[in-house]
Amino acid sequence: MKRRTLIAALPATLAAPALHAQAFPSRSLRYVVPVAAGGGSDLVGRTVCERWGRLLGQTFVVENIGGGGGVIACQTVARAAPDGHTLLQGYVATHGTSPATRKLPYDAVRDFTPVGMIGATPNVLVVNAELPVQTVAQFVEHLRARPGRVSYGSAGPGSLTHLTMELFKQQAGVFAVHIPYRGIAPAFNDLLGGQTQAMFPGLAAALPHVRSGRVRALAVTGAARHALLKDVPTMVEAGFAGFDALQWYGVVGPAGLPAPVVKTLNDTLNAALGGDLRDKLAAEAVEPQPMSPEAFGAYVRDDIARWTLLARERGIQLDS
Repeated sequence: MKRRTLIAALPATLAAPALHAQAFPSRSLRYVVPVAAGGGSDLVGRTVCERWGRLLGQTFVVENIGGGGGVIACQTVARAAPDGHTLLQGYVATHGTSPATRKLPYDAVRDFTPVGMIGATPNVLVVNAELPVQTVAQFVEHLRARPGRVSYGSAGPGSLTHLTMELFKQQAGVFAVHIPYRGIAPAFNDLLGGQTQAMFPGLAAALPHVRSGRVRALAVTGAARHALLKDVPTMVEAGFAGFDALQWYGVVGPAGLPAPVVKTLNDTLNAALGGDLRDKLAAEAVEPQPMSPEAFGAYVRDDIARWTLLARERGIQLDS
């Protein structure tokens, strides 16, 4: 009798650990942002996590891990337990331009599980307001008439601001001298002062200077004009077919996240990106772009491949 009772109880006993394993999330989640606190990436992460946590029924603990261009943060998350409780806000540098231009101690594809896209903001081609050009076509002619006498700034070698301008130079068949800076702020200081003449910054960084009239916006990247610069054409409209570059943000976890955990994270992330979150992200000009994990994974692979090809063609290979 006791033996029959024990056998009858076995299915329920075996099911208990499985049910416990499916309880996700079972505690607060660690959300690593690979930059110092206070910047645009940090704002995006904290804004998303506030709403996302409510949908998951758990608190997100946002942790800023700067240094090494995001390398330390990426290694930290790649080595974490693959249970979904440690996530990384990957973005175009950690999972796009850096893998394309540097030897890294992590693999941006194999070492991570894609969870979903948060959103993206375009880059904008701007010139010093004193430069006598009003359109992209006029800027191209200005460069052709002054080979080697026009310079452009960037937020650093291998940054999106650098590669986007190199893409422009390649497609336009023009030359301009690259002046790299340690961040977008000093790059803008010299653009405003006339030490450099052009740049391809993210829209959020460019907007205050465009609105002040100290720089002129010639075109934006992306598939459509941006609502904040409705009169500024896209690069495609300006005659550059297929030209695109976006400052994007997404979420990844360590490699090997269980499929049910990924689905829960993706479903709730996409739900969090609806409603009024668009307005809350407007300060960084980020447009929410919810995706499935599979679509986001493909997006990351395609972005790395695109920038890797450009870096190879332009001879851009940097030390890690």
